[in-house]
Amino acid sequence: MKEEWIDTGIKYATDYGLRIIAAIIIWVVGSWIIKKLLSSTKKFMEKREYDESLKKFLVNFLGWVLKILLILAILSKLGVETTSFAAILAAAGLAVGMALQGSLGNFAGGVLLMIFKPIKIGDLIEAQGEIGVVKEIEIFTTKLIGLSNKEIIIPNGALSNGNIVNYTTEGTRRVDLVFGVGYDSDIKKTKEVLMKVITDNPKVLQQPAPTVNVLELADSSVNFAVRPWCKTEDYWDVYFETMENTKEALDAAGIEIPYPHQVEIHKEN
Repeated sequence: MKEEWIDTGIKYATDYGLRIIAAIIIWVVGSWIIKKLLSSTKKFMEKREYDESLKKFLVNFLGWVLKILLILAILSKLGVETTSFAAILAAAGLAVGMALQGSLGNFAGGVLLMIFKPIKIGDLIEAQGEIGVVKEIEIFTTKLIGLSNKEIIIPNGALSNGNIVNYTTEGTRRVDLVFGVGYDSDIKKTKEVLMKVITDNPKVLQQPAPTVNVLELADSSVNFAVRPWCKTEDYWDVYFETMENTKEALDAAGIEIPYPHQVEIHKEN
């Protein structure tokens, strides 16, 4: 009886020991193969000049799928019934899916962003109340770099279902500015001064042509709408330079910019 137990123990130890060794080998070799496949996929997409955001998304998704297949192969080698495991996994996946509907929505949103491509890495966008440059489009979230160099993470579900303003797509932007001058100022002269300010700026485009028009007759000023066009990357340079140069040009031309005055009233004794 004792010898039978020993023989049985040796048999099981040998059998399962070999399975464990085989599983380890499958893990090591499989991980190496996955790494090589992902590397080859990256090189293939780089040669075909795939969009950077699409490239990262596909590589991440492919990596997850291959790892799941590798784990199933290891479990099968260890003697785990993979059909039963798949059924359990499907049931667990359903339960997890019900609990994580938001995450699944974010995944679906990421797929939609890849298919329709409303944005890509490097675009300046406004979405979900945030403005920033697209840094990375991941499976569940999209990362932006805000104008003050802060990282902004937006769920893909909300991003794909909401409004997206892409400032980069067209390559040019219109700078909308309003300047007010006193009612005593000559309208024609003021328009000439404002137009000269924007046309003298080399970053302002000739086409579309810049415009200067009377916007409104306000309570204490005549307001002019100044609309220069520029390349997207020059937007803030044109904005700040126009603000500064306009103040100097109006002062030099003797055109008053209205501002509140305090009047002191002296009571006689």
